[in-house]
Amino acid sequence: MHIPLHLPPLYLEGRIGLEAARLRRSAIWIEARRLDGGGRPVLLVPGFLAGDAALQTMTRWLTTAGYRPERAGMRSNVACSEEACQRLSARLETLADRAGEPVTLIGHSRGGMLARVLAVRHPDLVAGIVTLGSPVRSQLAVHPVVLAQVGLVAALGSSRVPGLFSWTCLRGTCCAAFREDLAGPFPEEVGYVALYSRSDGVVDWRACLDPAAGRCAEVESSHCGMAMSAAAYAEIAGALAGFGGASEVGAVSH
Repeated sequence: MHIPLHLPPLYLEGRIGLEAARLRRSAIWIEARRLDGGGRPVLLVPGFLAGDAALQTMTRWLTTAGYRPERAGMRSNVACSEEACQRLSARLETLADRAGEPVTLIGHSRGGMLARVLAVRHPDLVAGIVTLGSPVRSQLAVHPVVLAQVGLVAALGSSRVPGLFSWTCLRGTCCAAFREDLAGPFPEEVGYVALYSRSDGVVDWRACLDPAAGRCAEVESSHCGMAMSAAAYAEIAGALAGFGGASEVGAVSH
């Protein structure tokens, strides 16, 4: 049975500027130093079409909160999923070895799907993951405009433009193992918090509700703005503490 997409109007994504402004007036931003990150490593994975710069605000906040945020090394998240996971696996191993402890992964949109697969494949290297508006239950449960962009990238990749995923990645054998790990069991010893928004104009929020997550938390934000939402940051702070990655000094609300 076909279930129609549940998506608010795409123009609501224009809230991102207001969300960024609200974040900087919120307690979770102003009082970030009250969070004791202890220098623990956090690997940030951007969403589809985005690069590391898209998570610069979160990088700044995590640094202030005492964590050691690390970039995924992506200019734009458009590569073959399996190839992207292999590169991220190597980066994850390096970070965990350098820190001497497991790494927390925070992934926005497609980045959250990559984070889930990395945790499945390397549970010994991952303390926990937080996904932000990630359609882990259905990769293509997205707005038609975004779906058209996916199709364009896949068409270019299928025409052998380097560095892009192709139709084979989406449906064929190329990324079959990735799709299996994305939908498969999640390691019980790894923390997992999935954030979603019913006012997400890009991803159907229902696709973000992973039954394997220890917690699925609703936040009020746009899809793109989830990477700079005060409500999302408050949830992330709690998740990091729950993963054993911080001890909260006092209560910081959003």
